[in-house]
Amino acid sequence: MFPTKTLKLAEMLLADCKAAGLRIATAESCTGGLVAACLCSIPGASSVFDRGFVTYSNDAKRDLLGVPGDLMADVGSVSEPVSRMMAEGAVENSNAHLAVAVTGIAGPGGGTRMKPVGLVHVAAARERKPILHEMYHFGDIGREEIRMEAVYAALEILHRHLLR
Repeated sequence: MFPTKTLKLAEMLLADCKAAGLRIATAESCTGGLVAACLCSIPGASSVFDRGFVTYSNDAKRDLLGVPGDLMADVGSVSEPVSRMMAEGAVENSNAHLAVAVTGIAGPGGGTRMKPVGLVHVAAARERKPILHEMYHFGDIGREEIRMEAVYAALEILHRHLLR
């Protein structure tokens, strides 16, 4: 299901987290749980992966992760501030030390001139460390392709945060 390069990155991330004694959580919107599924496809993931939050709706982002509704109304759920709050909320509402959040527009509809299809925000939070954020413009390459690119981006930023 996942490309080999993505599985190799997931395996390396899990091994490095295990060696560091850190647990991971995910908070996902446009990827719909694919980051968690990728991590869980690696044998032994249960020693590192704590939980995944699939927060597709704004209500779920608010209820499960503590993202303020007025923030989403002001800047939109596909934004840097929301991705940061999602990642922070995943750490705070789990037994994880490290979390990644993904929110974006996978298409084919839903895009605007300001927020086109293929726009994805990814953030990683770690206890007592600054939150990392990356914005991607994958373009209108197809819904599944955007989601798979977002999975790789999420694993990459999470691994980078681990090594800081």
